[in-house]
Amino acid sequence: MVRNNLIIVGLVGAFFAIPAHADDGQATESHLSAVNMHIGGGIGVPMDPTGNFAGVGGTFQVGAGPNLGNHHSIVGEFMWHGLPPNRNALLPVLNAFCLLNPPASPNLPCSVASISATDNVYALTANYMYRREGKRFGYYLIGGGGWYYRHAELKNFAVPPSTPCVPARGWWGYACQNGSVVLASTGISSGGVNGGVGITAGQAFGLKFYIEARYHYSPQGGRVSTQVLPVTMGIRCAIASLQGLQNTRPQCLSQGRSPRHKQACRQV
Repeated sequence: MVRNNLIIVGLVGAFFAIPAHADDGQATESHLSAVNMHIGGGIGVPMDPTGNFAGVGGTFQVGAGPNLGNHHSIVGEFMWHGLPPNRNALLPVLNAFCLLNPPASPNLPCSVASISATDNVYALTANYMYRREGKRFGYYLIGGGGWYYRHAELKNFAVPPSTPCVPARGWWGYACQNGSVVLASTGISSGGVNGGVGITAGQAFGLKFYIEARYHYSPQGGRVSTQVLPVTMGIRCAIASLQGLQNTRPQCLSQGRSPRHKQACRQV
């Protein structure tokens, strides 16, 4: 699993090493872009130790915030990340499930499909973003922290008290005391941090397509920590303020003689 994680990180790093400065010059963003917004989705890869109990799942994010200048932004964001349980998470539960709920007929196997389970992570974070925009392509760095909530639930099975503790029990939210299960909690929350990089493509102002890889970590109260690397694709856009439009038009009329000013004014 460690080697798989290294391969994944290497591939993502190689992808984002592709030069995002395909344009010769950087586009100068106007102060008109007062608010940034984005929405996207993709797939997420669980890292160790999360990857010991969950497989690749879907992910979704949406966010918005103020732009603080040509290159700096604050982004408030909501993220959902699915963590479909793998065999390591389900087999210990299956063994206990089959003992307590044996098949009606010996010819009917007791399989993982007999267990109904869900596992998801929800996060609300505040992030700082540093961005550089070219005429068509750009890149950005983003990082921050916030609140992470992981909800894991066995819908049709409850581990009985005095069951021996194994790591999979902790993944499903069962607390252990003196080596035995004593308490169950389907959800757990804690603080967390994240950091990543993205590239954008599109017009220097307005809608842009983006692809981003970002690492998220949350200790989850000392239980199995949440560590995921979602790769998302979506749309980013900037919203201009009405006051900025009113203030910029006169400047265009008086200063829009040079080619550079004319190009900037056409964006207003």
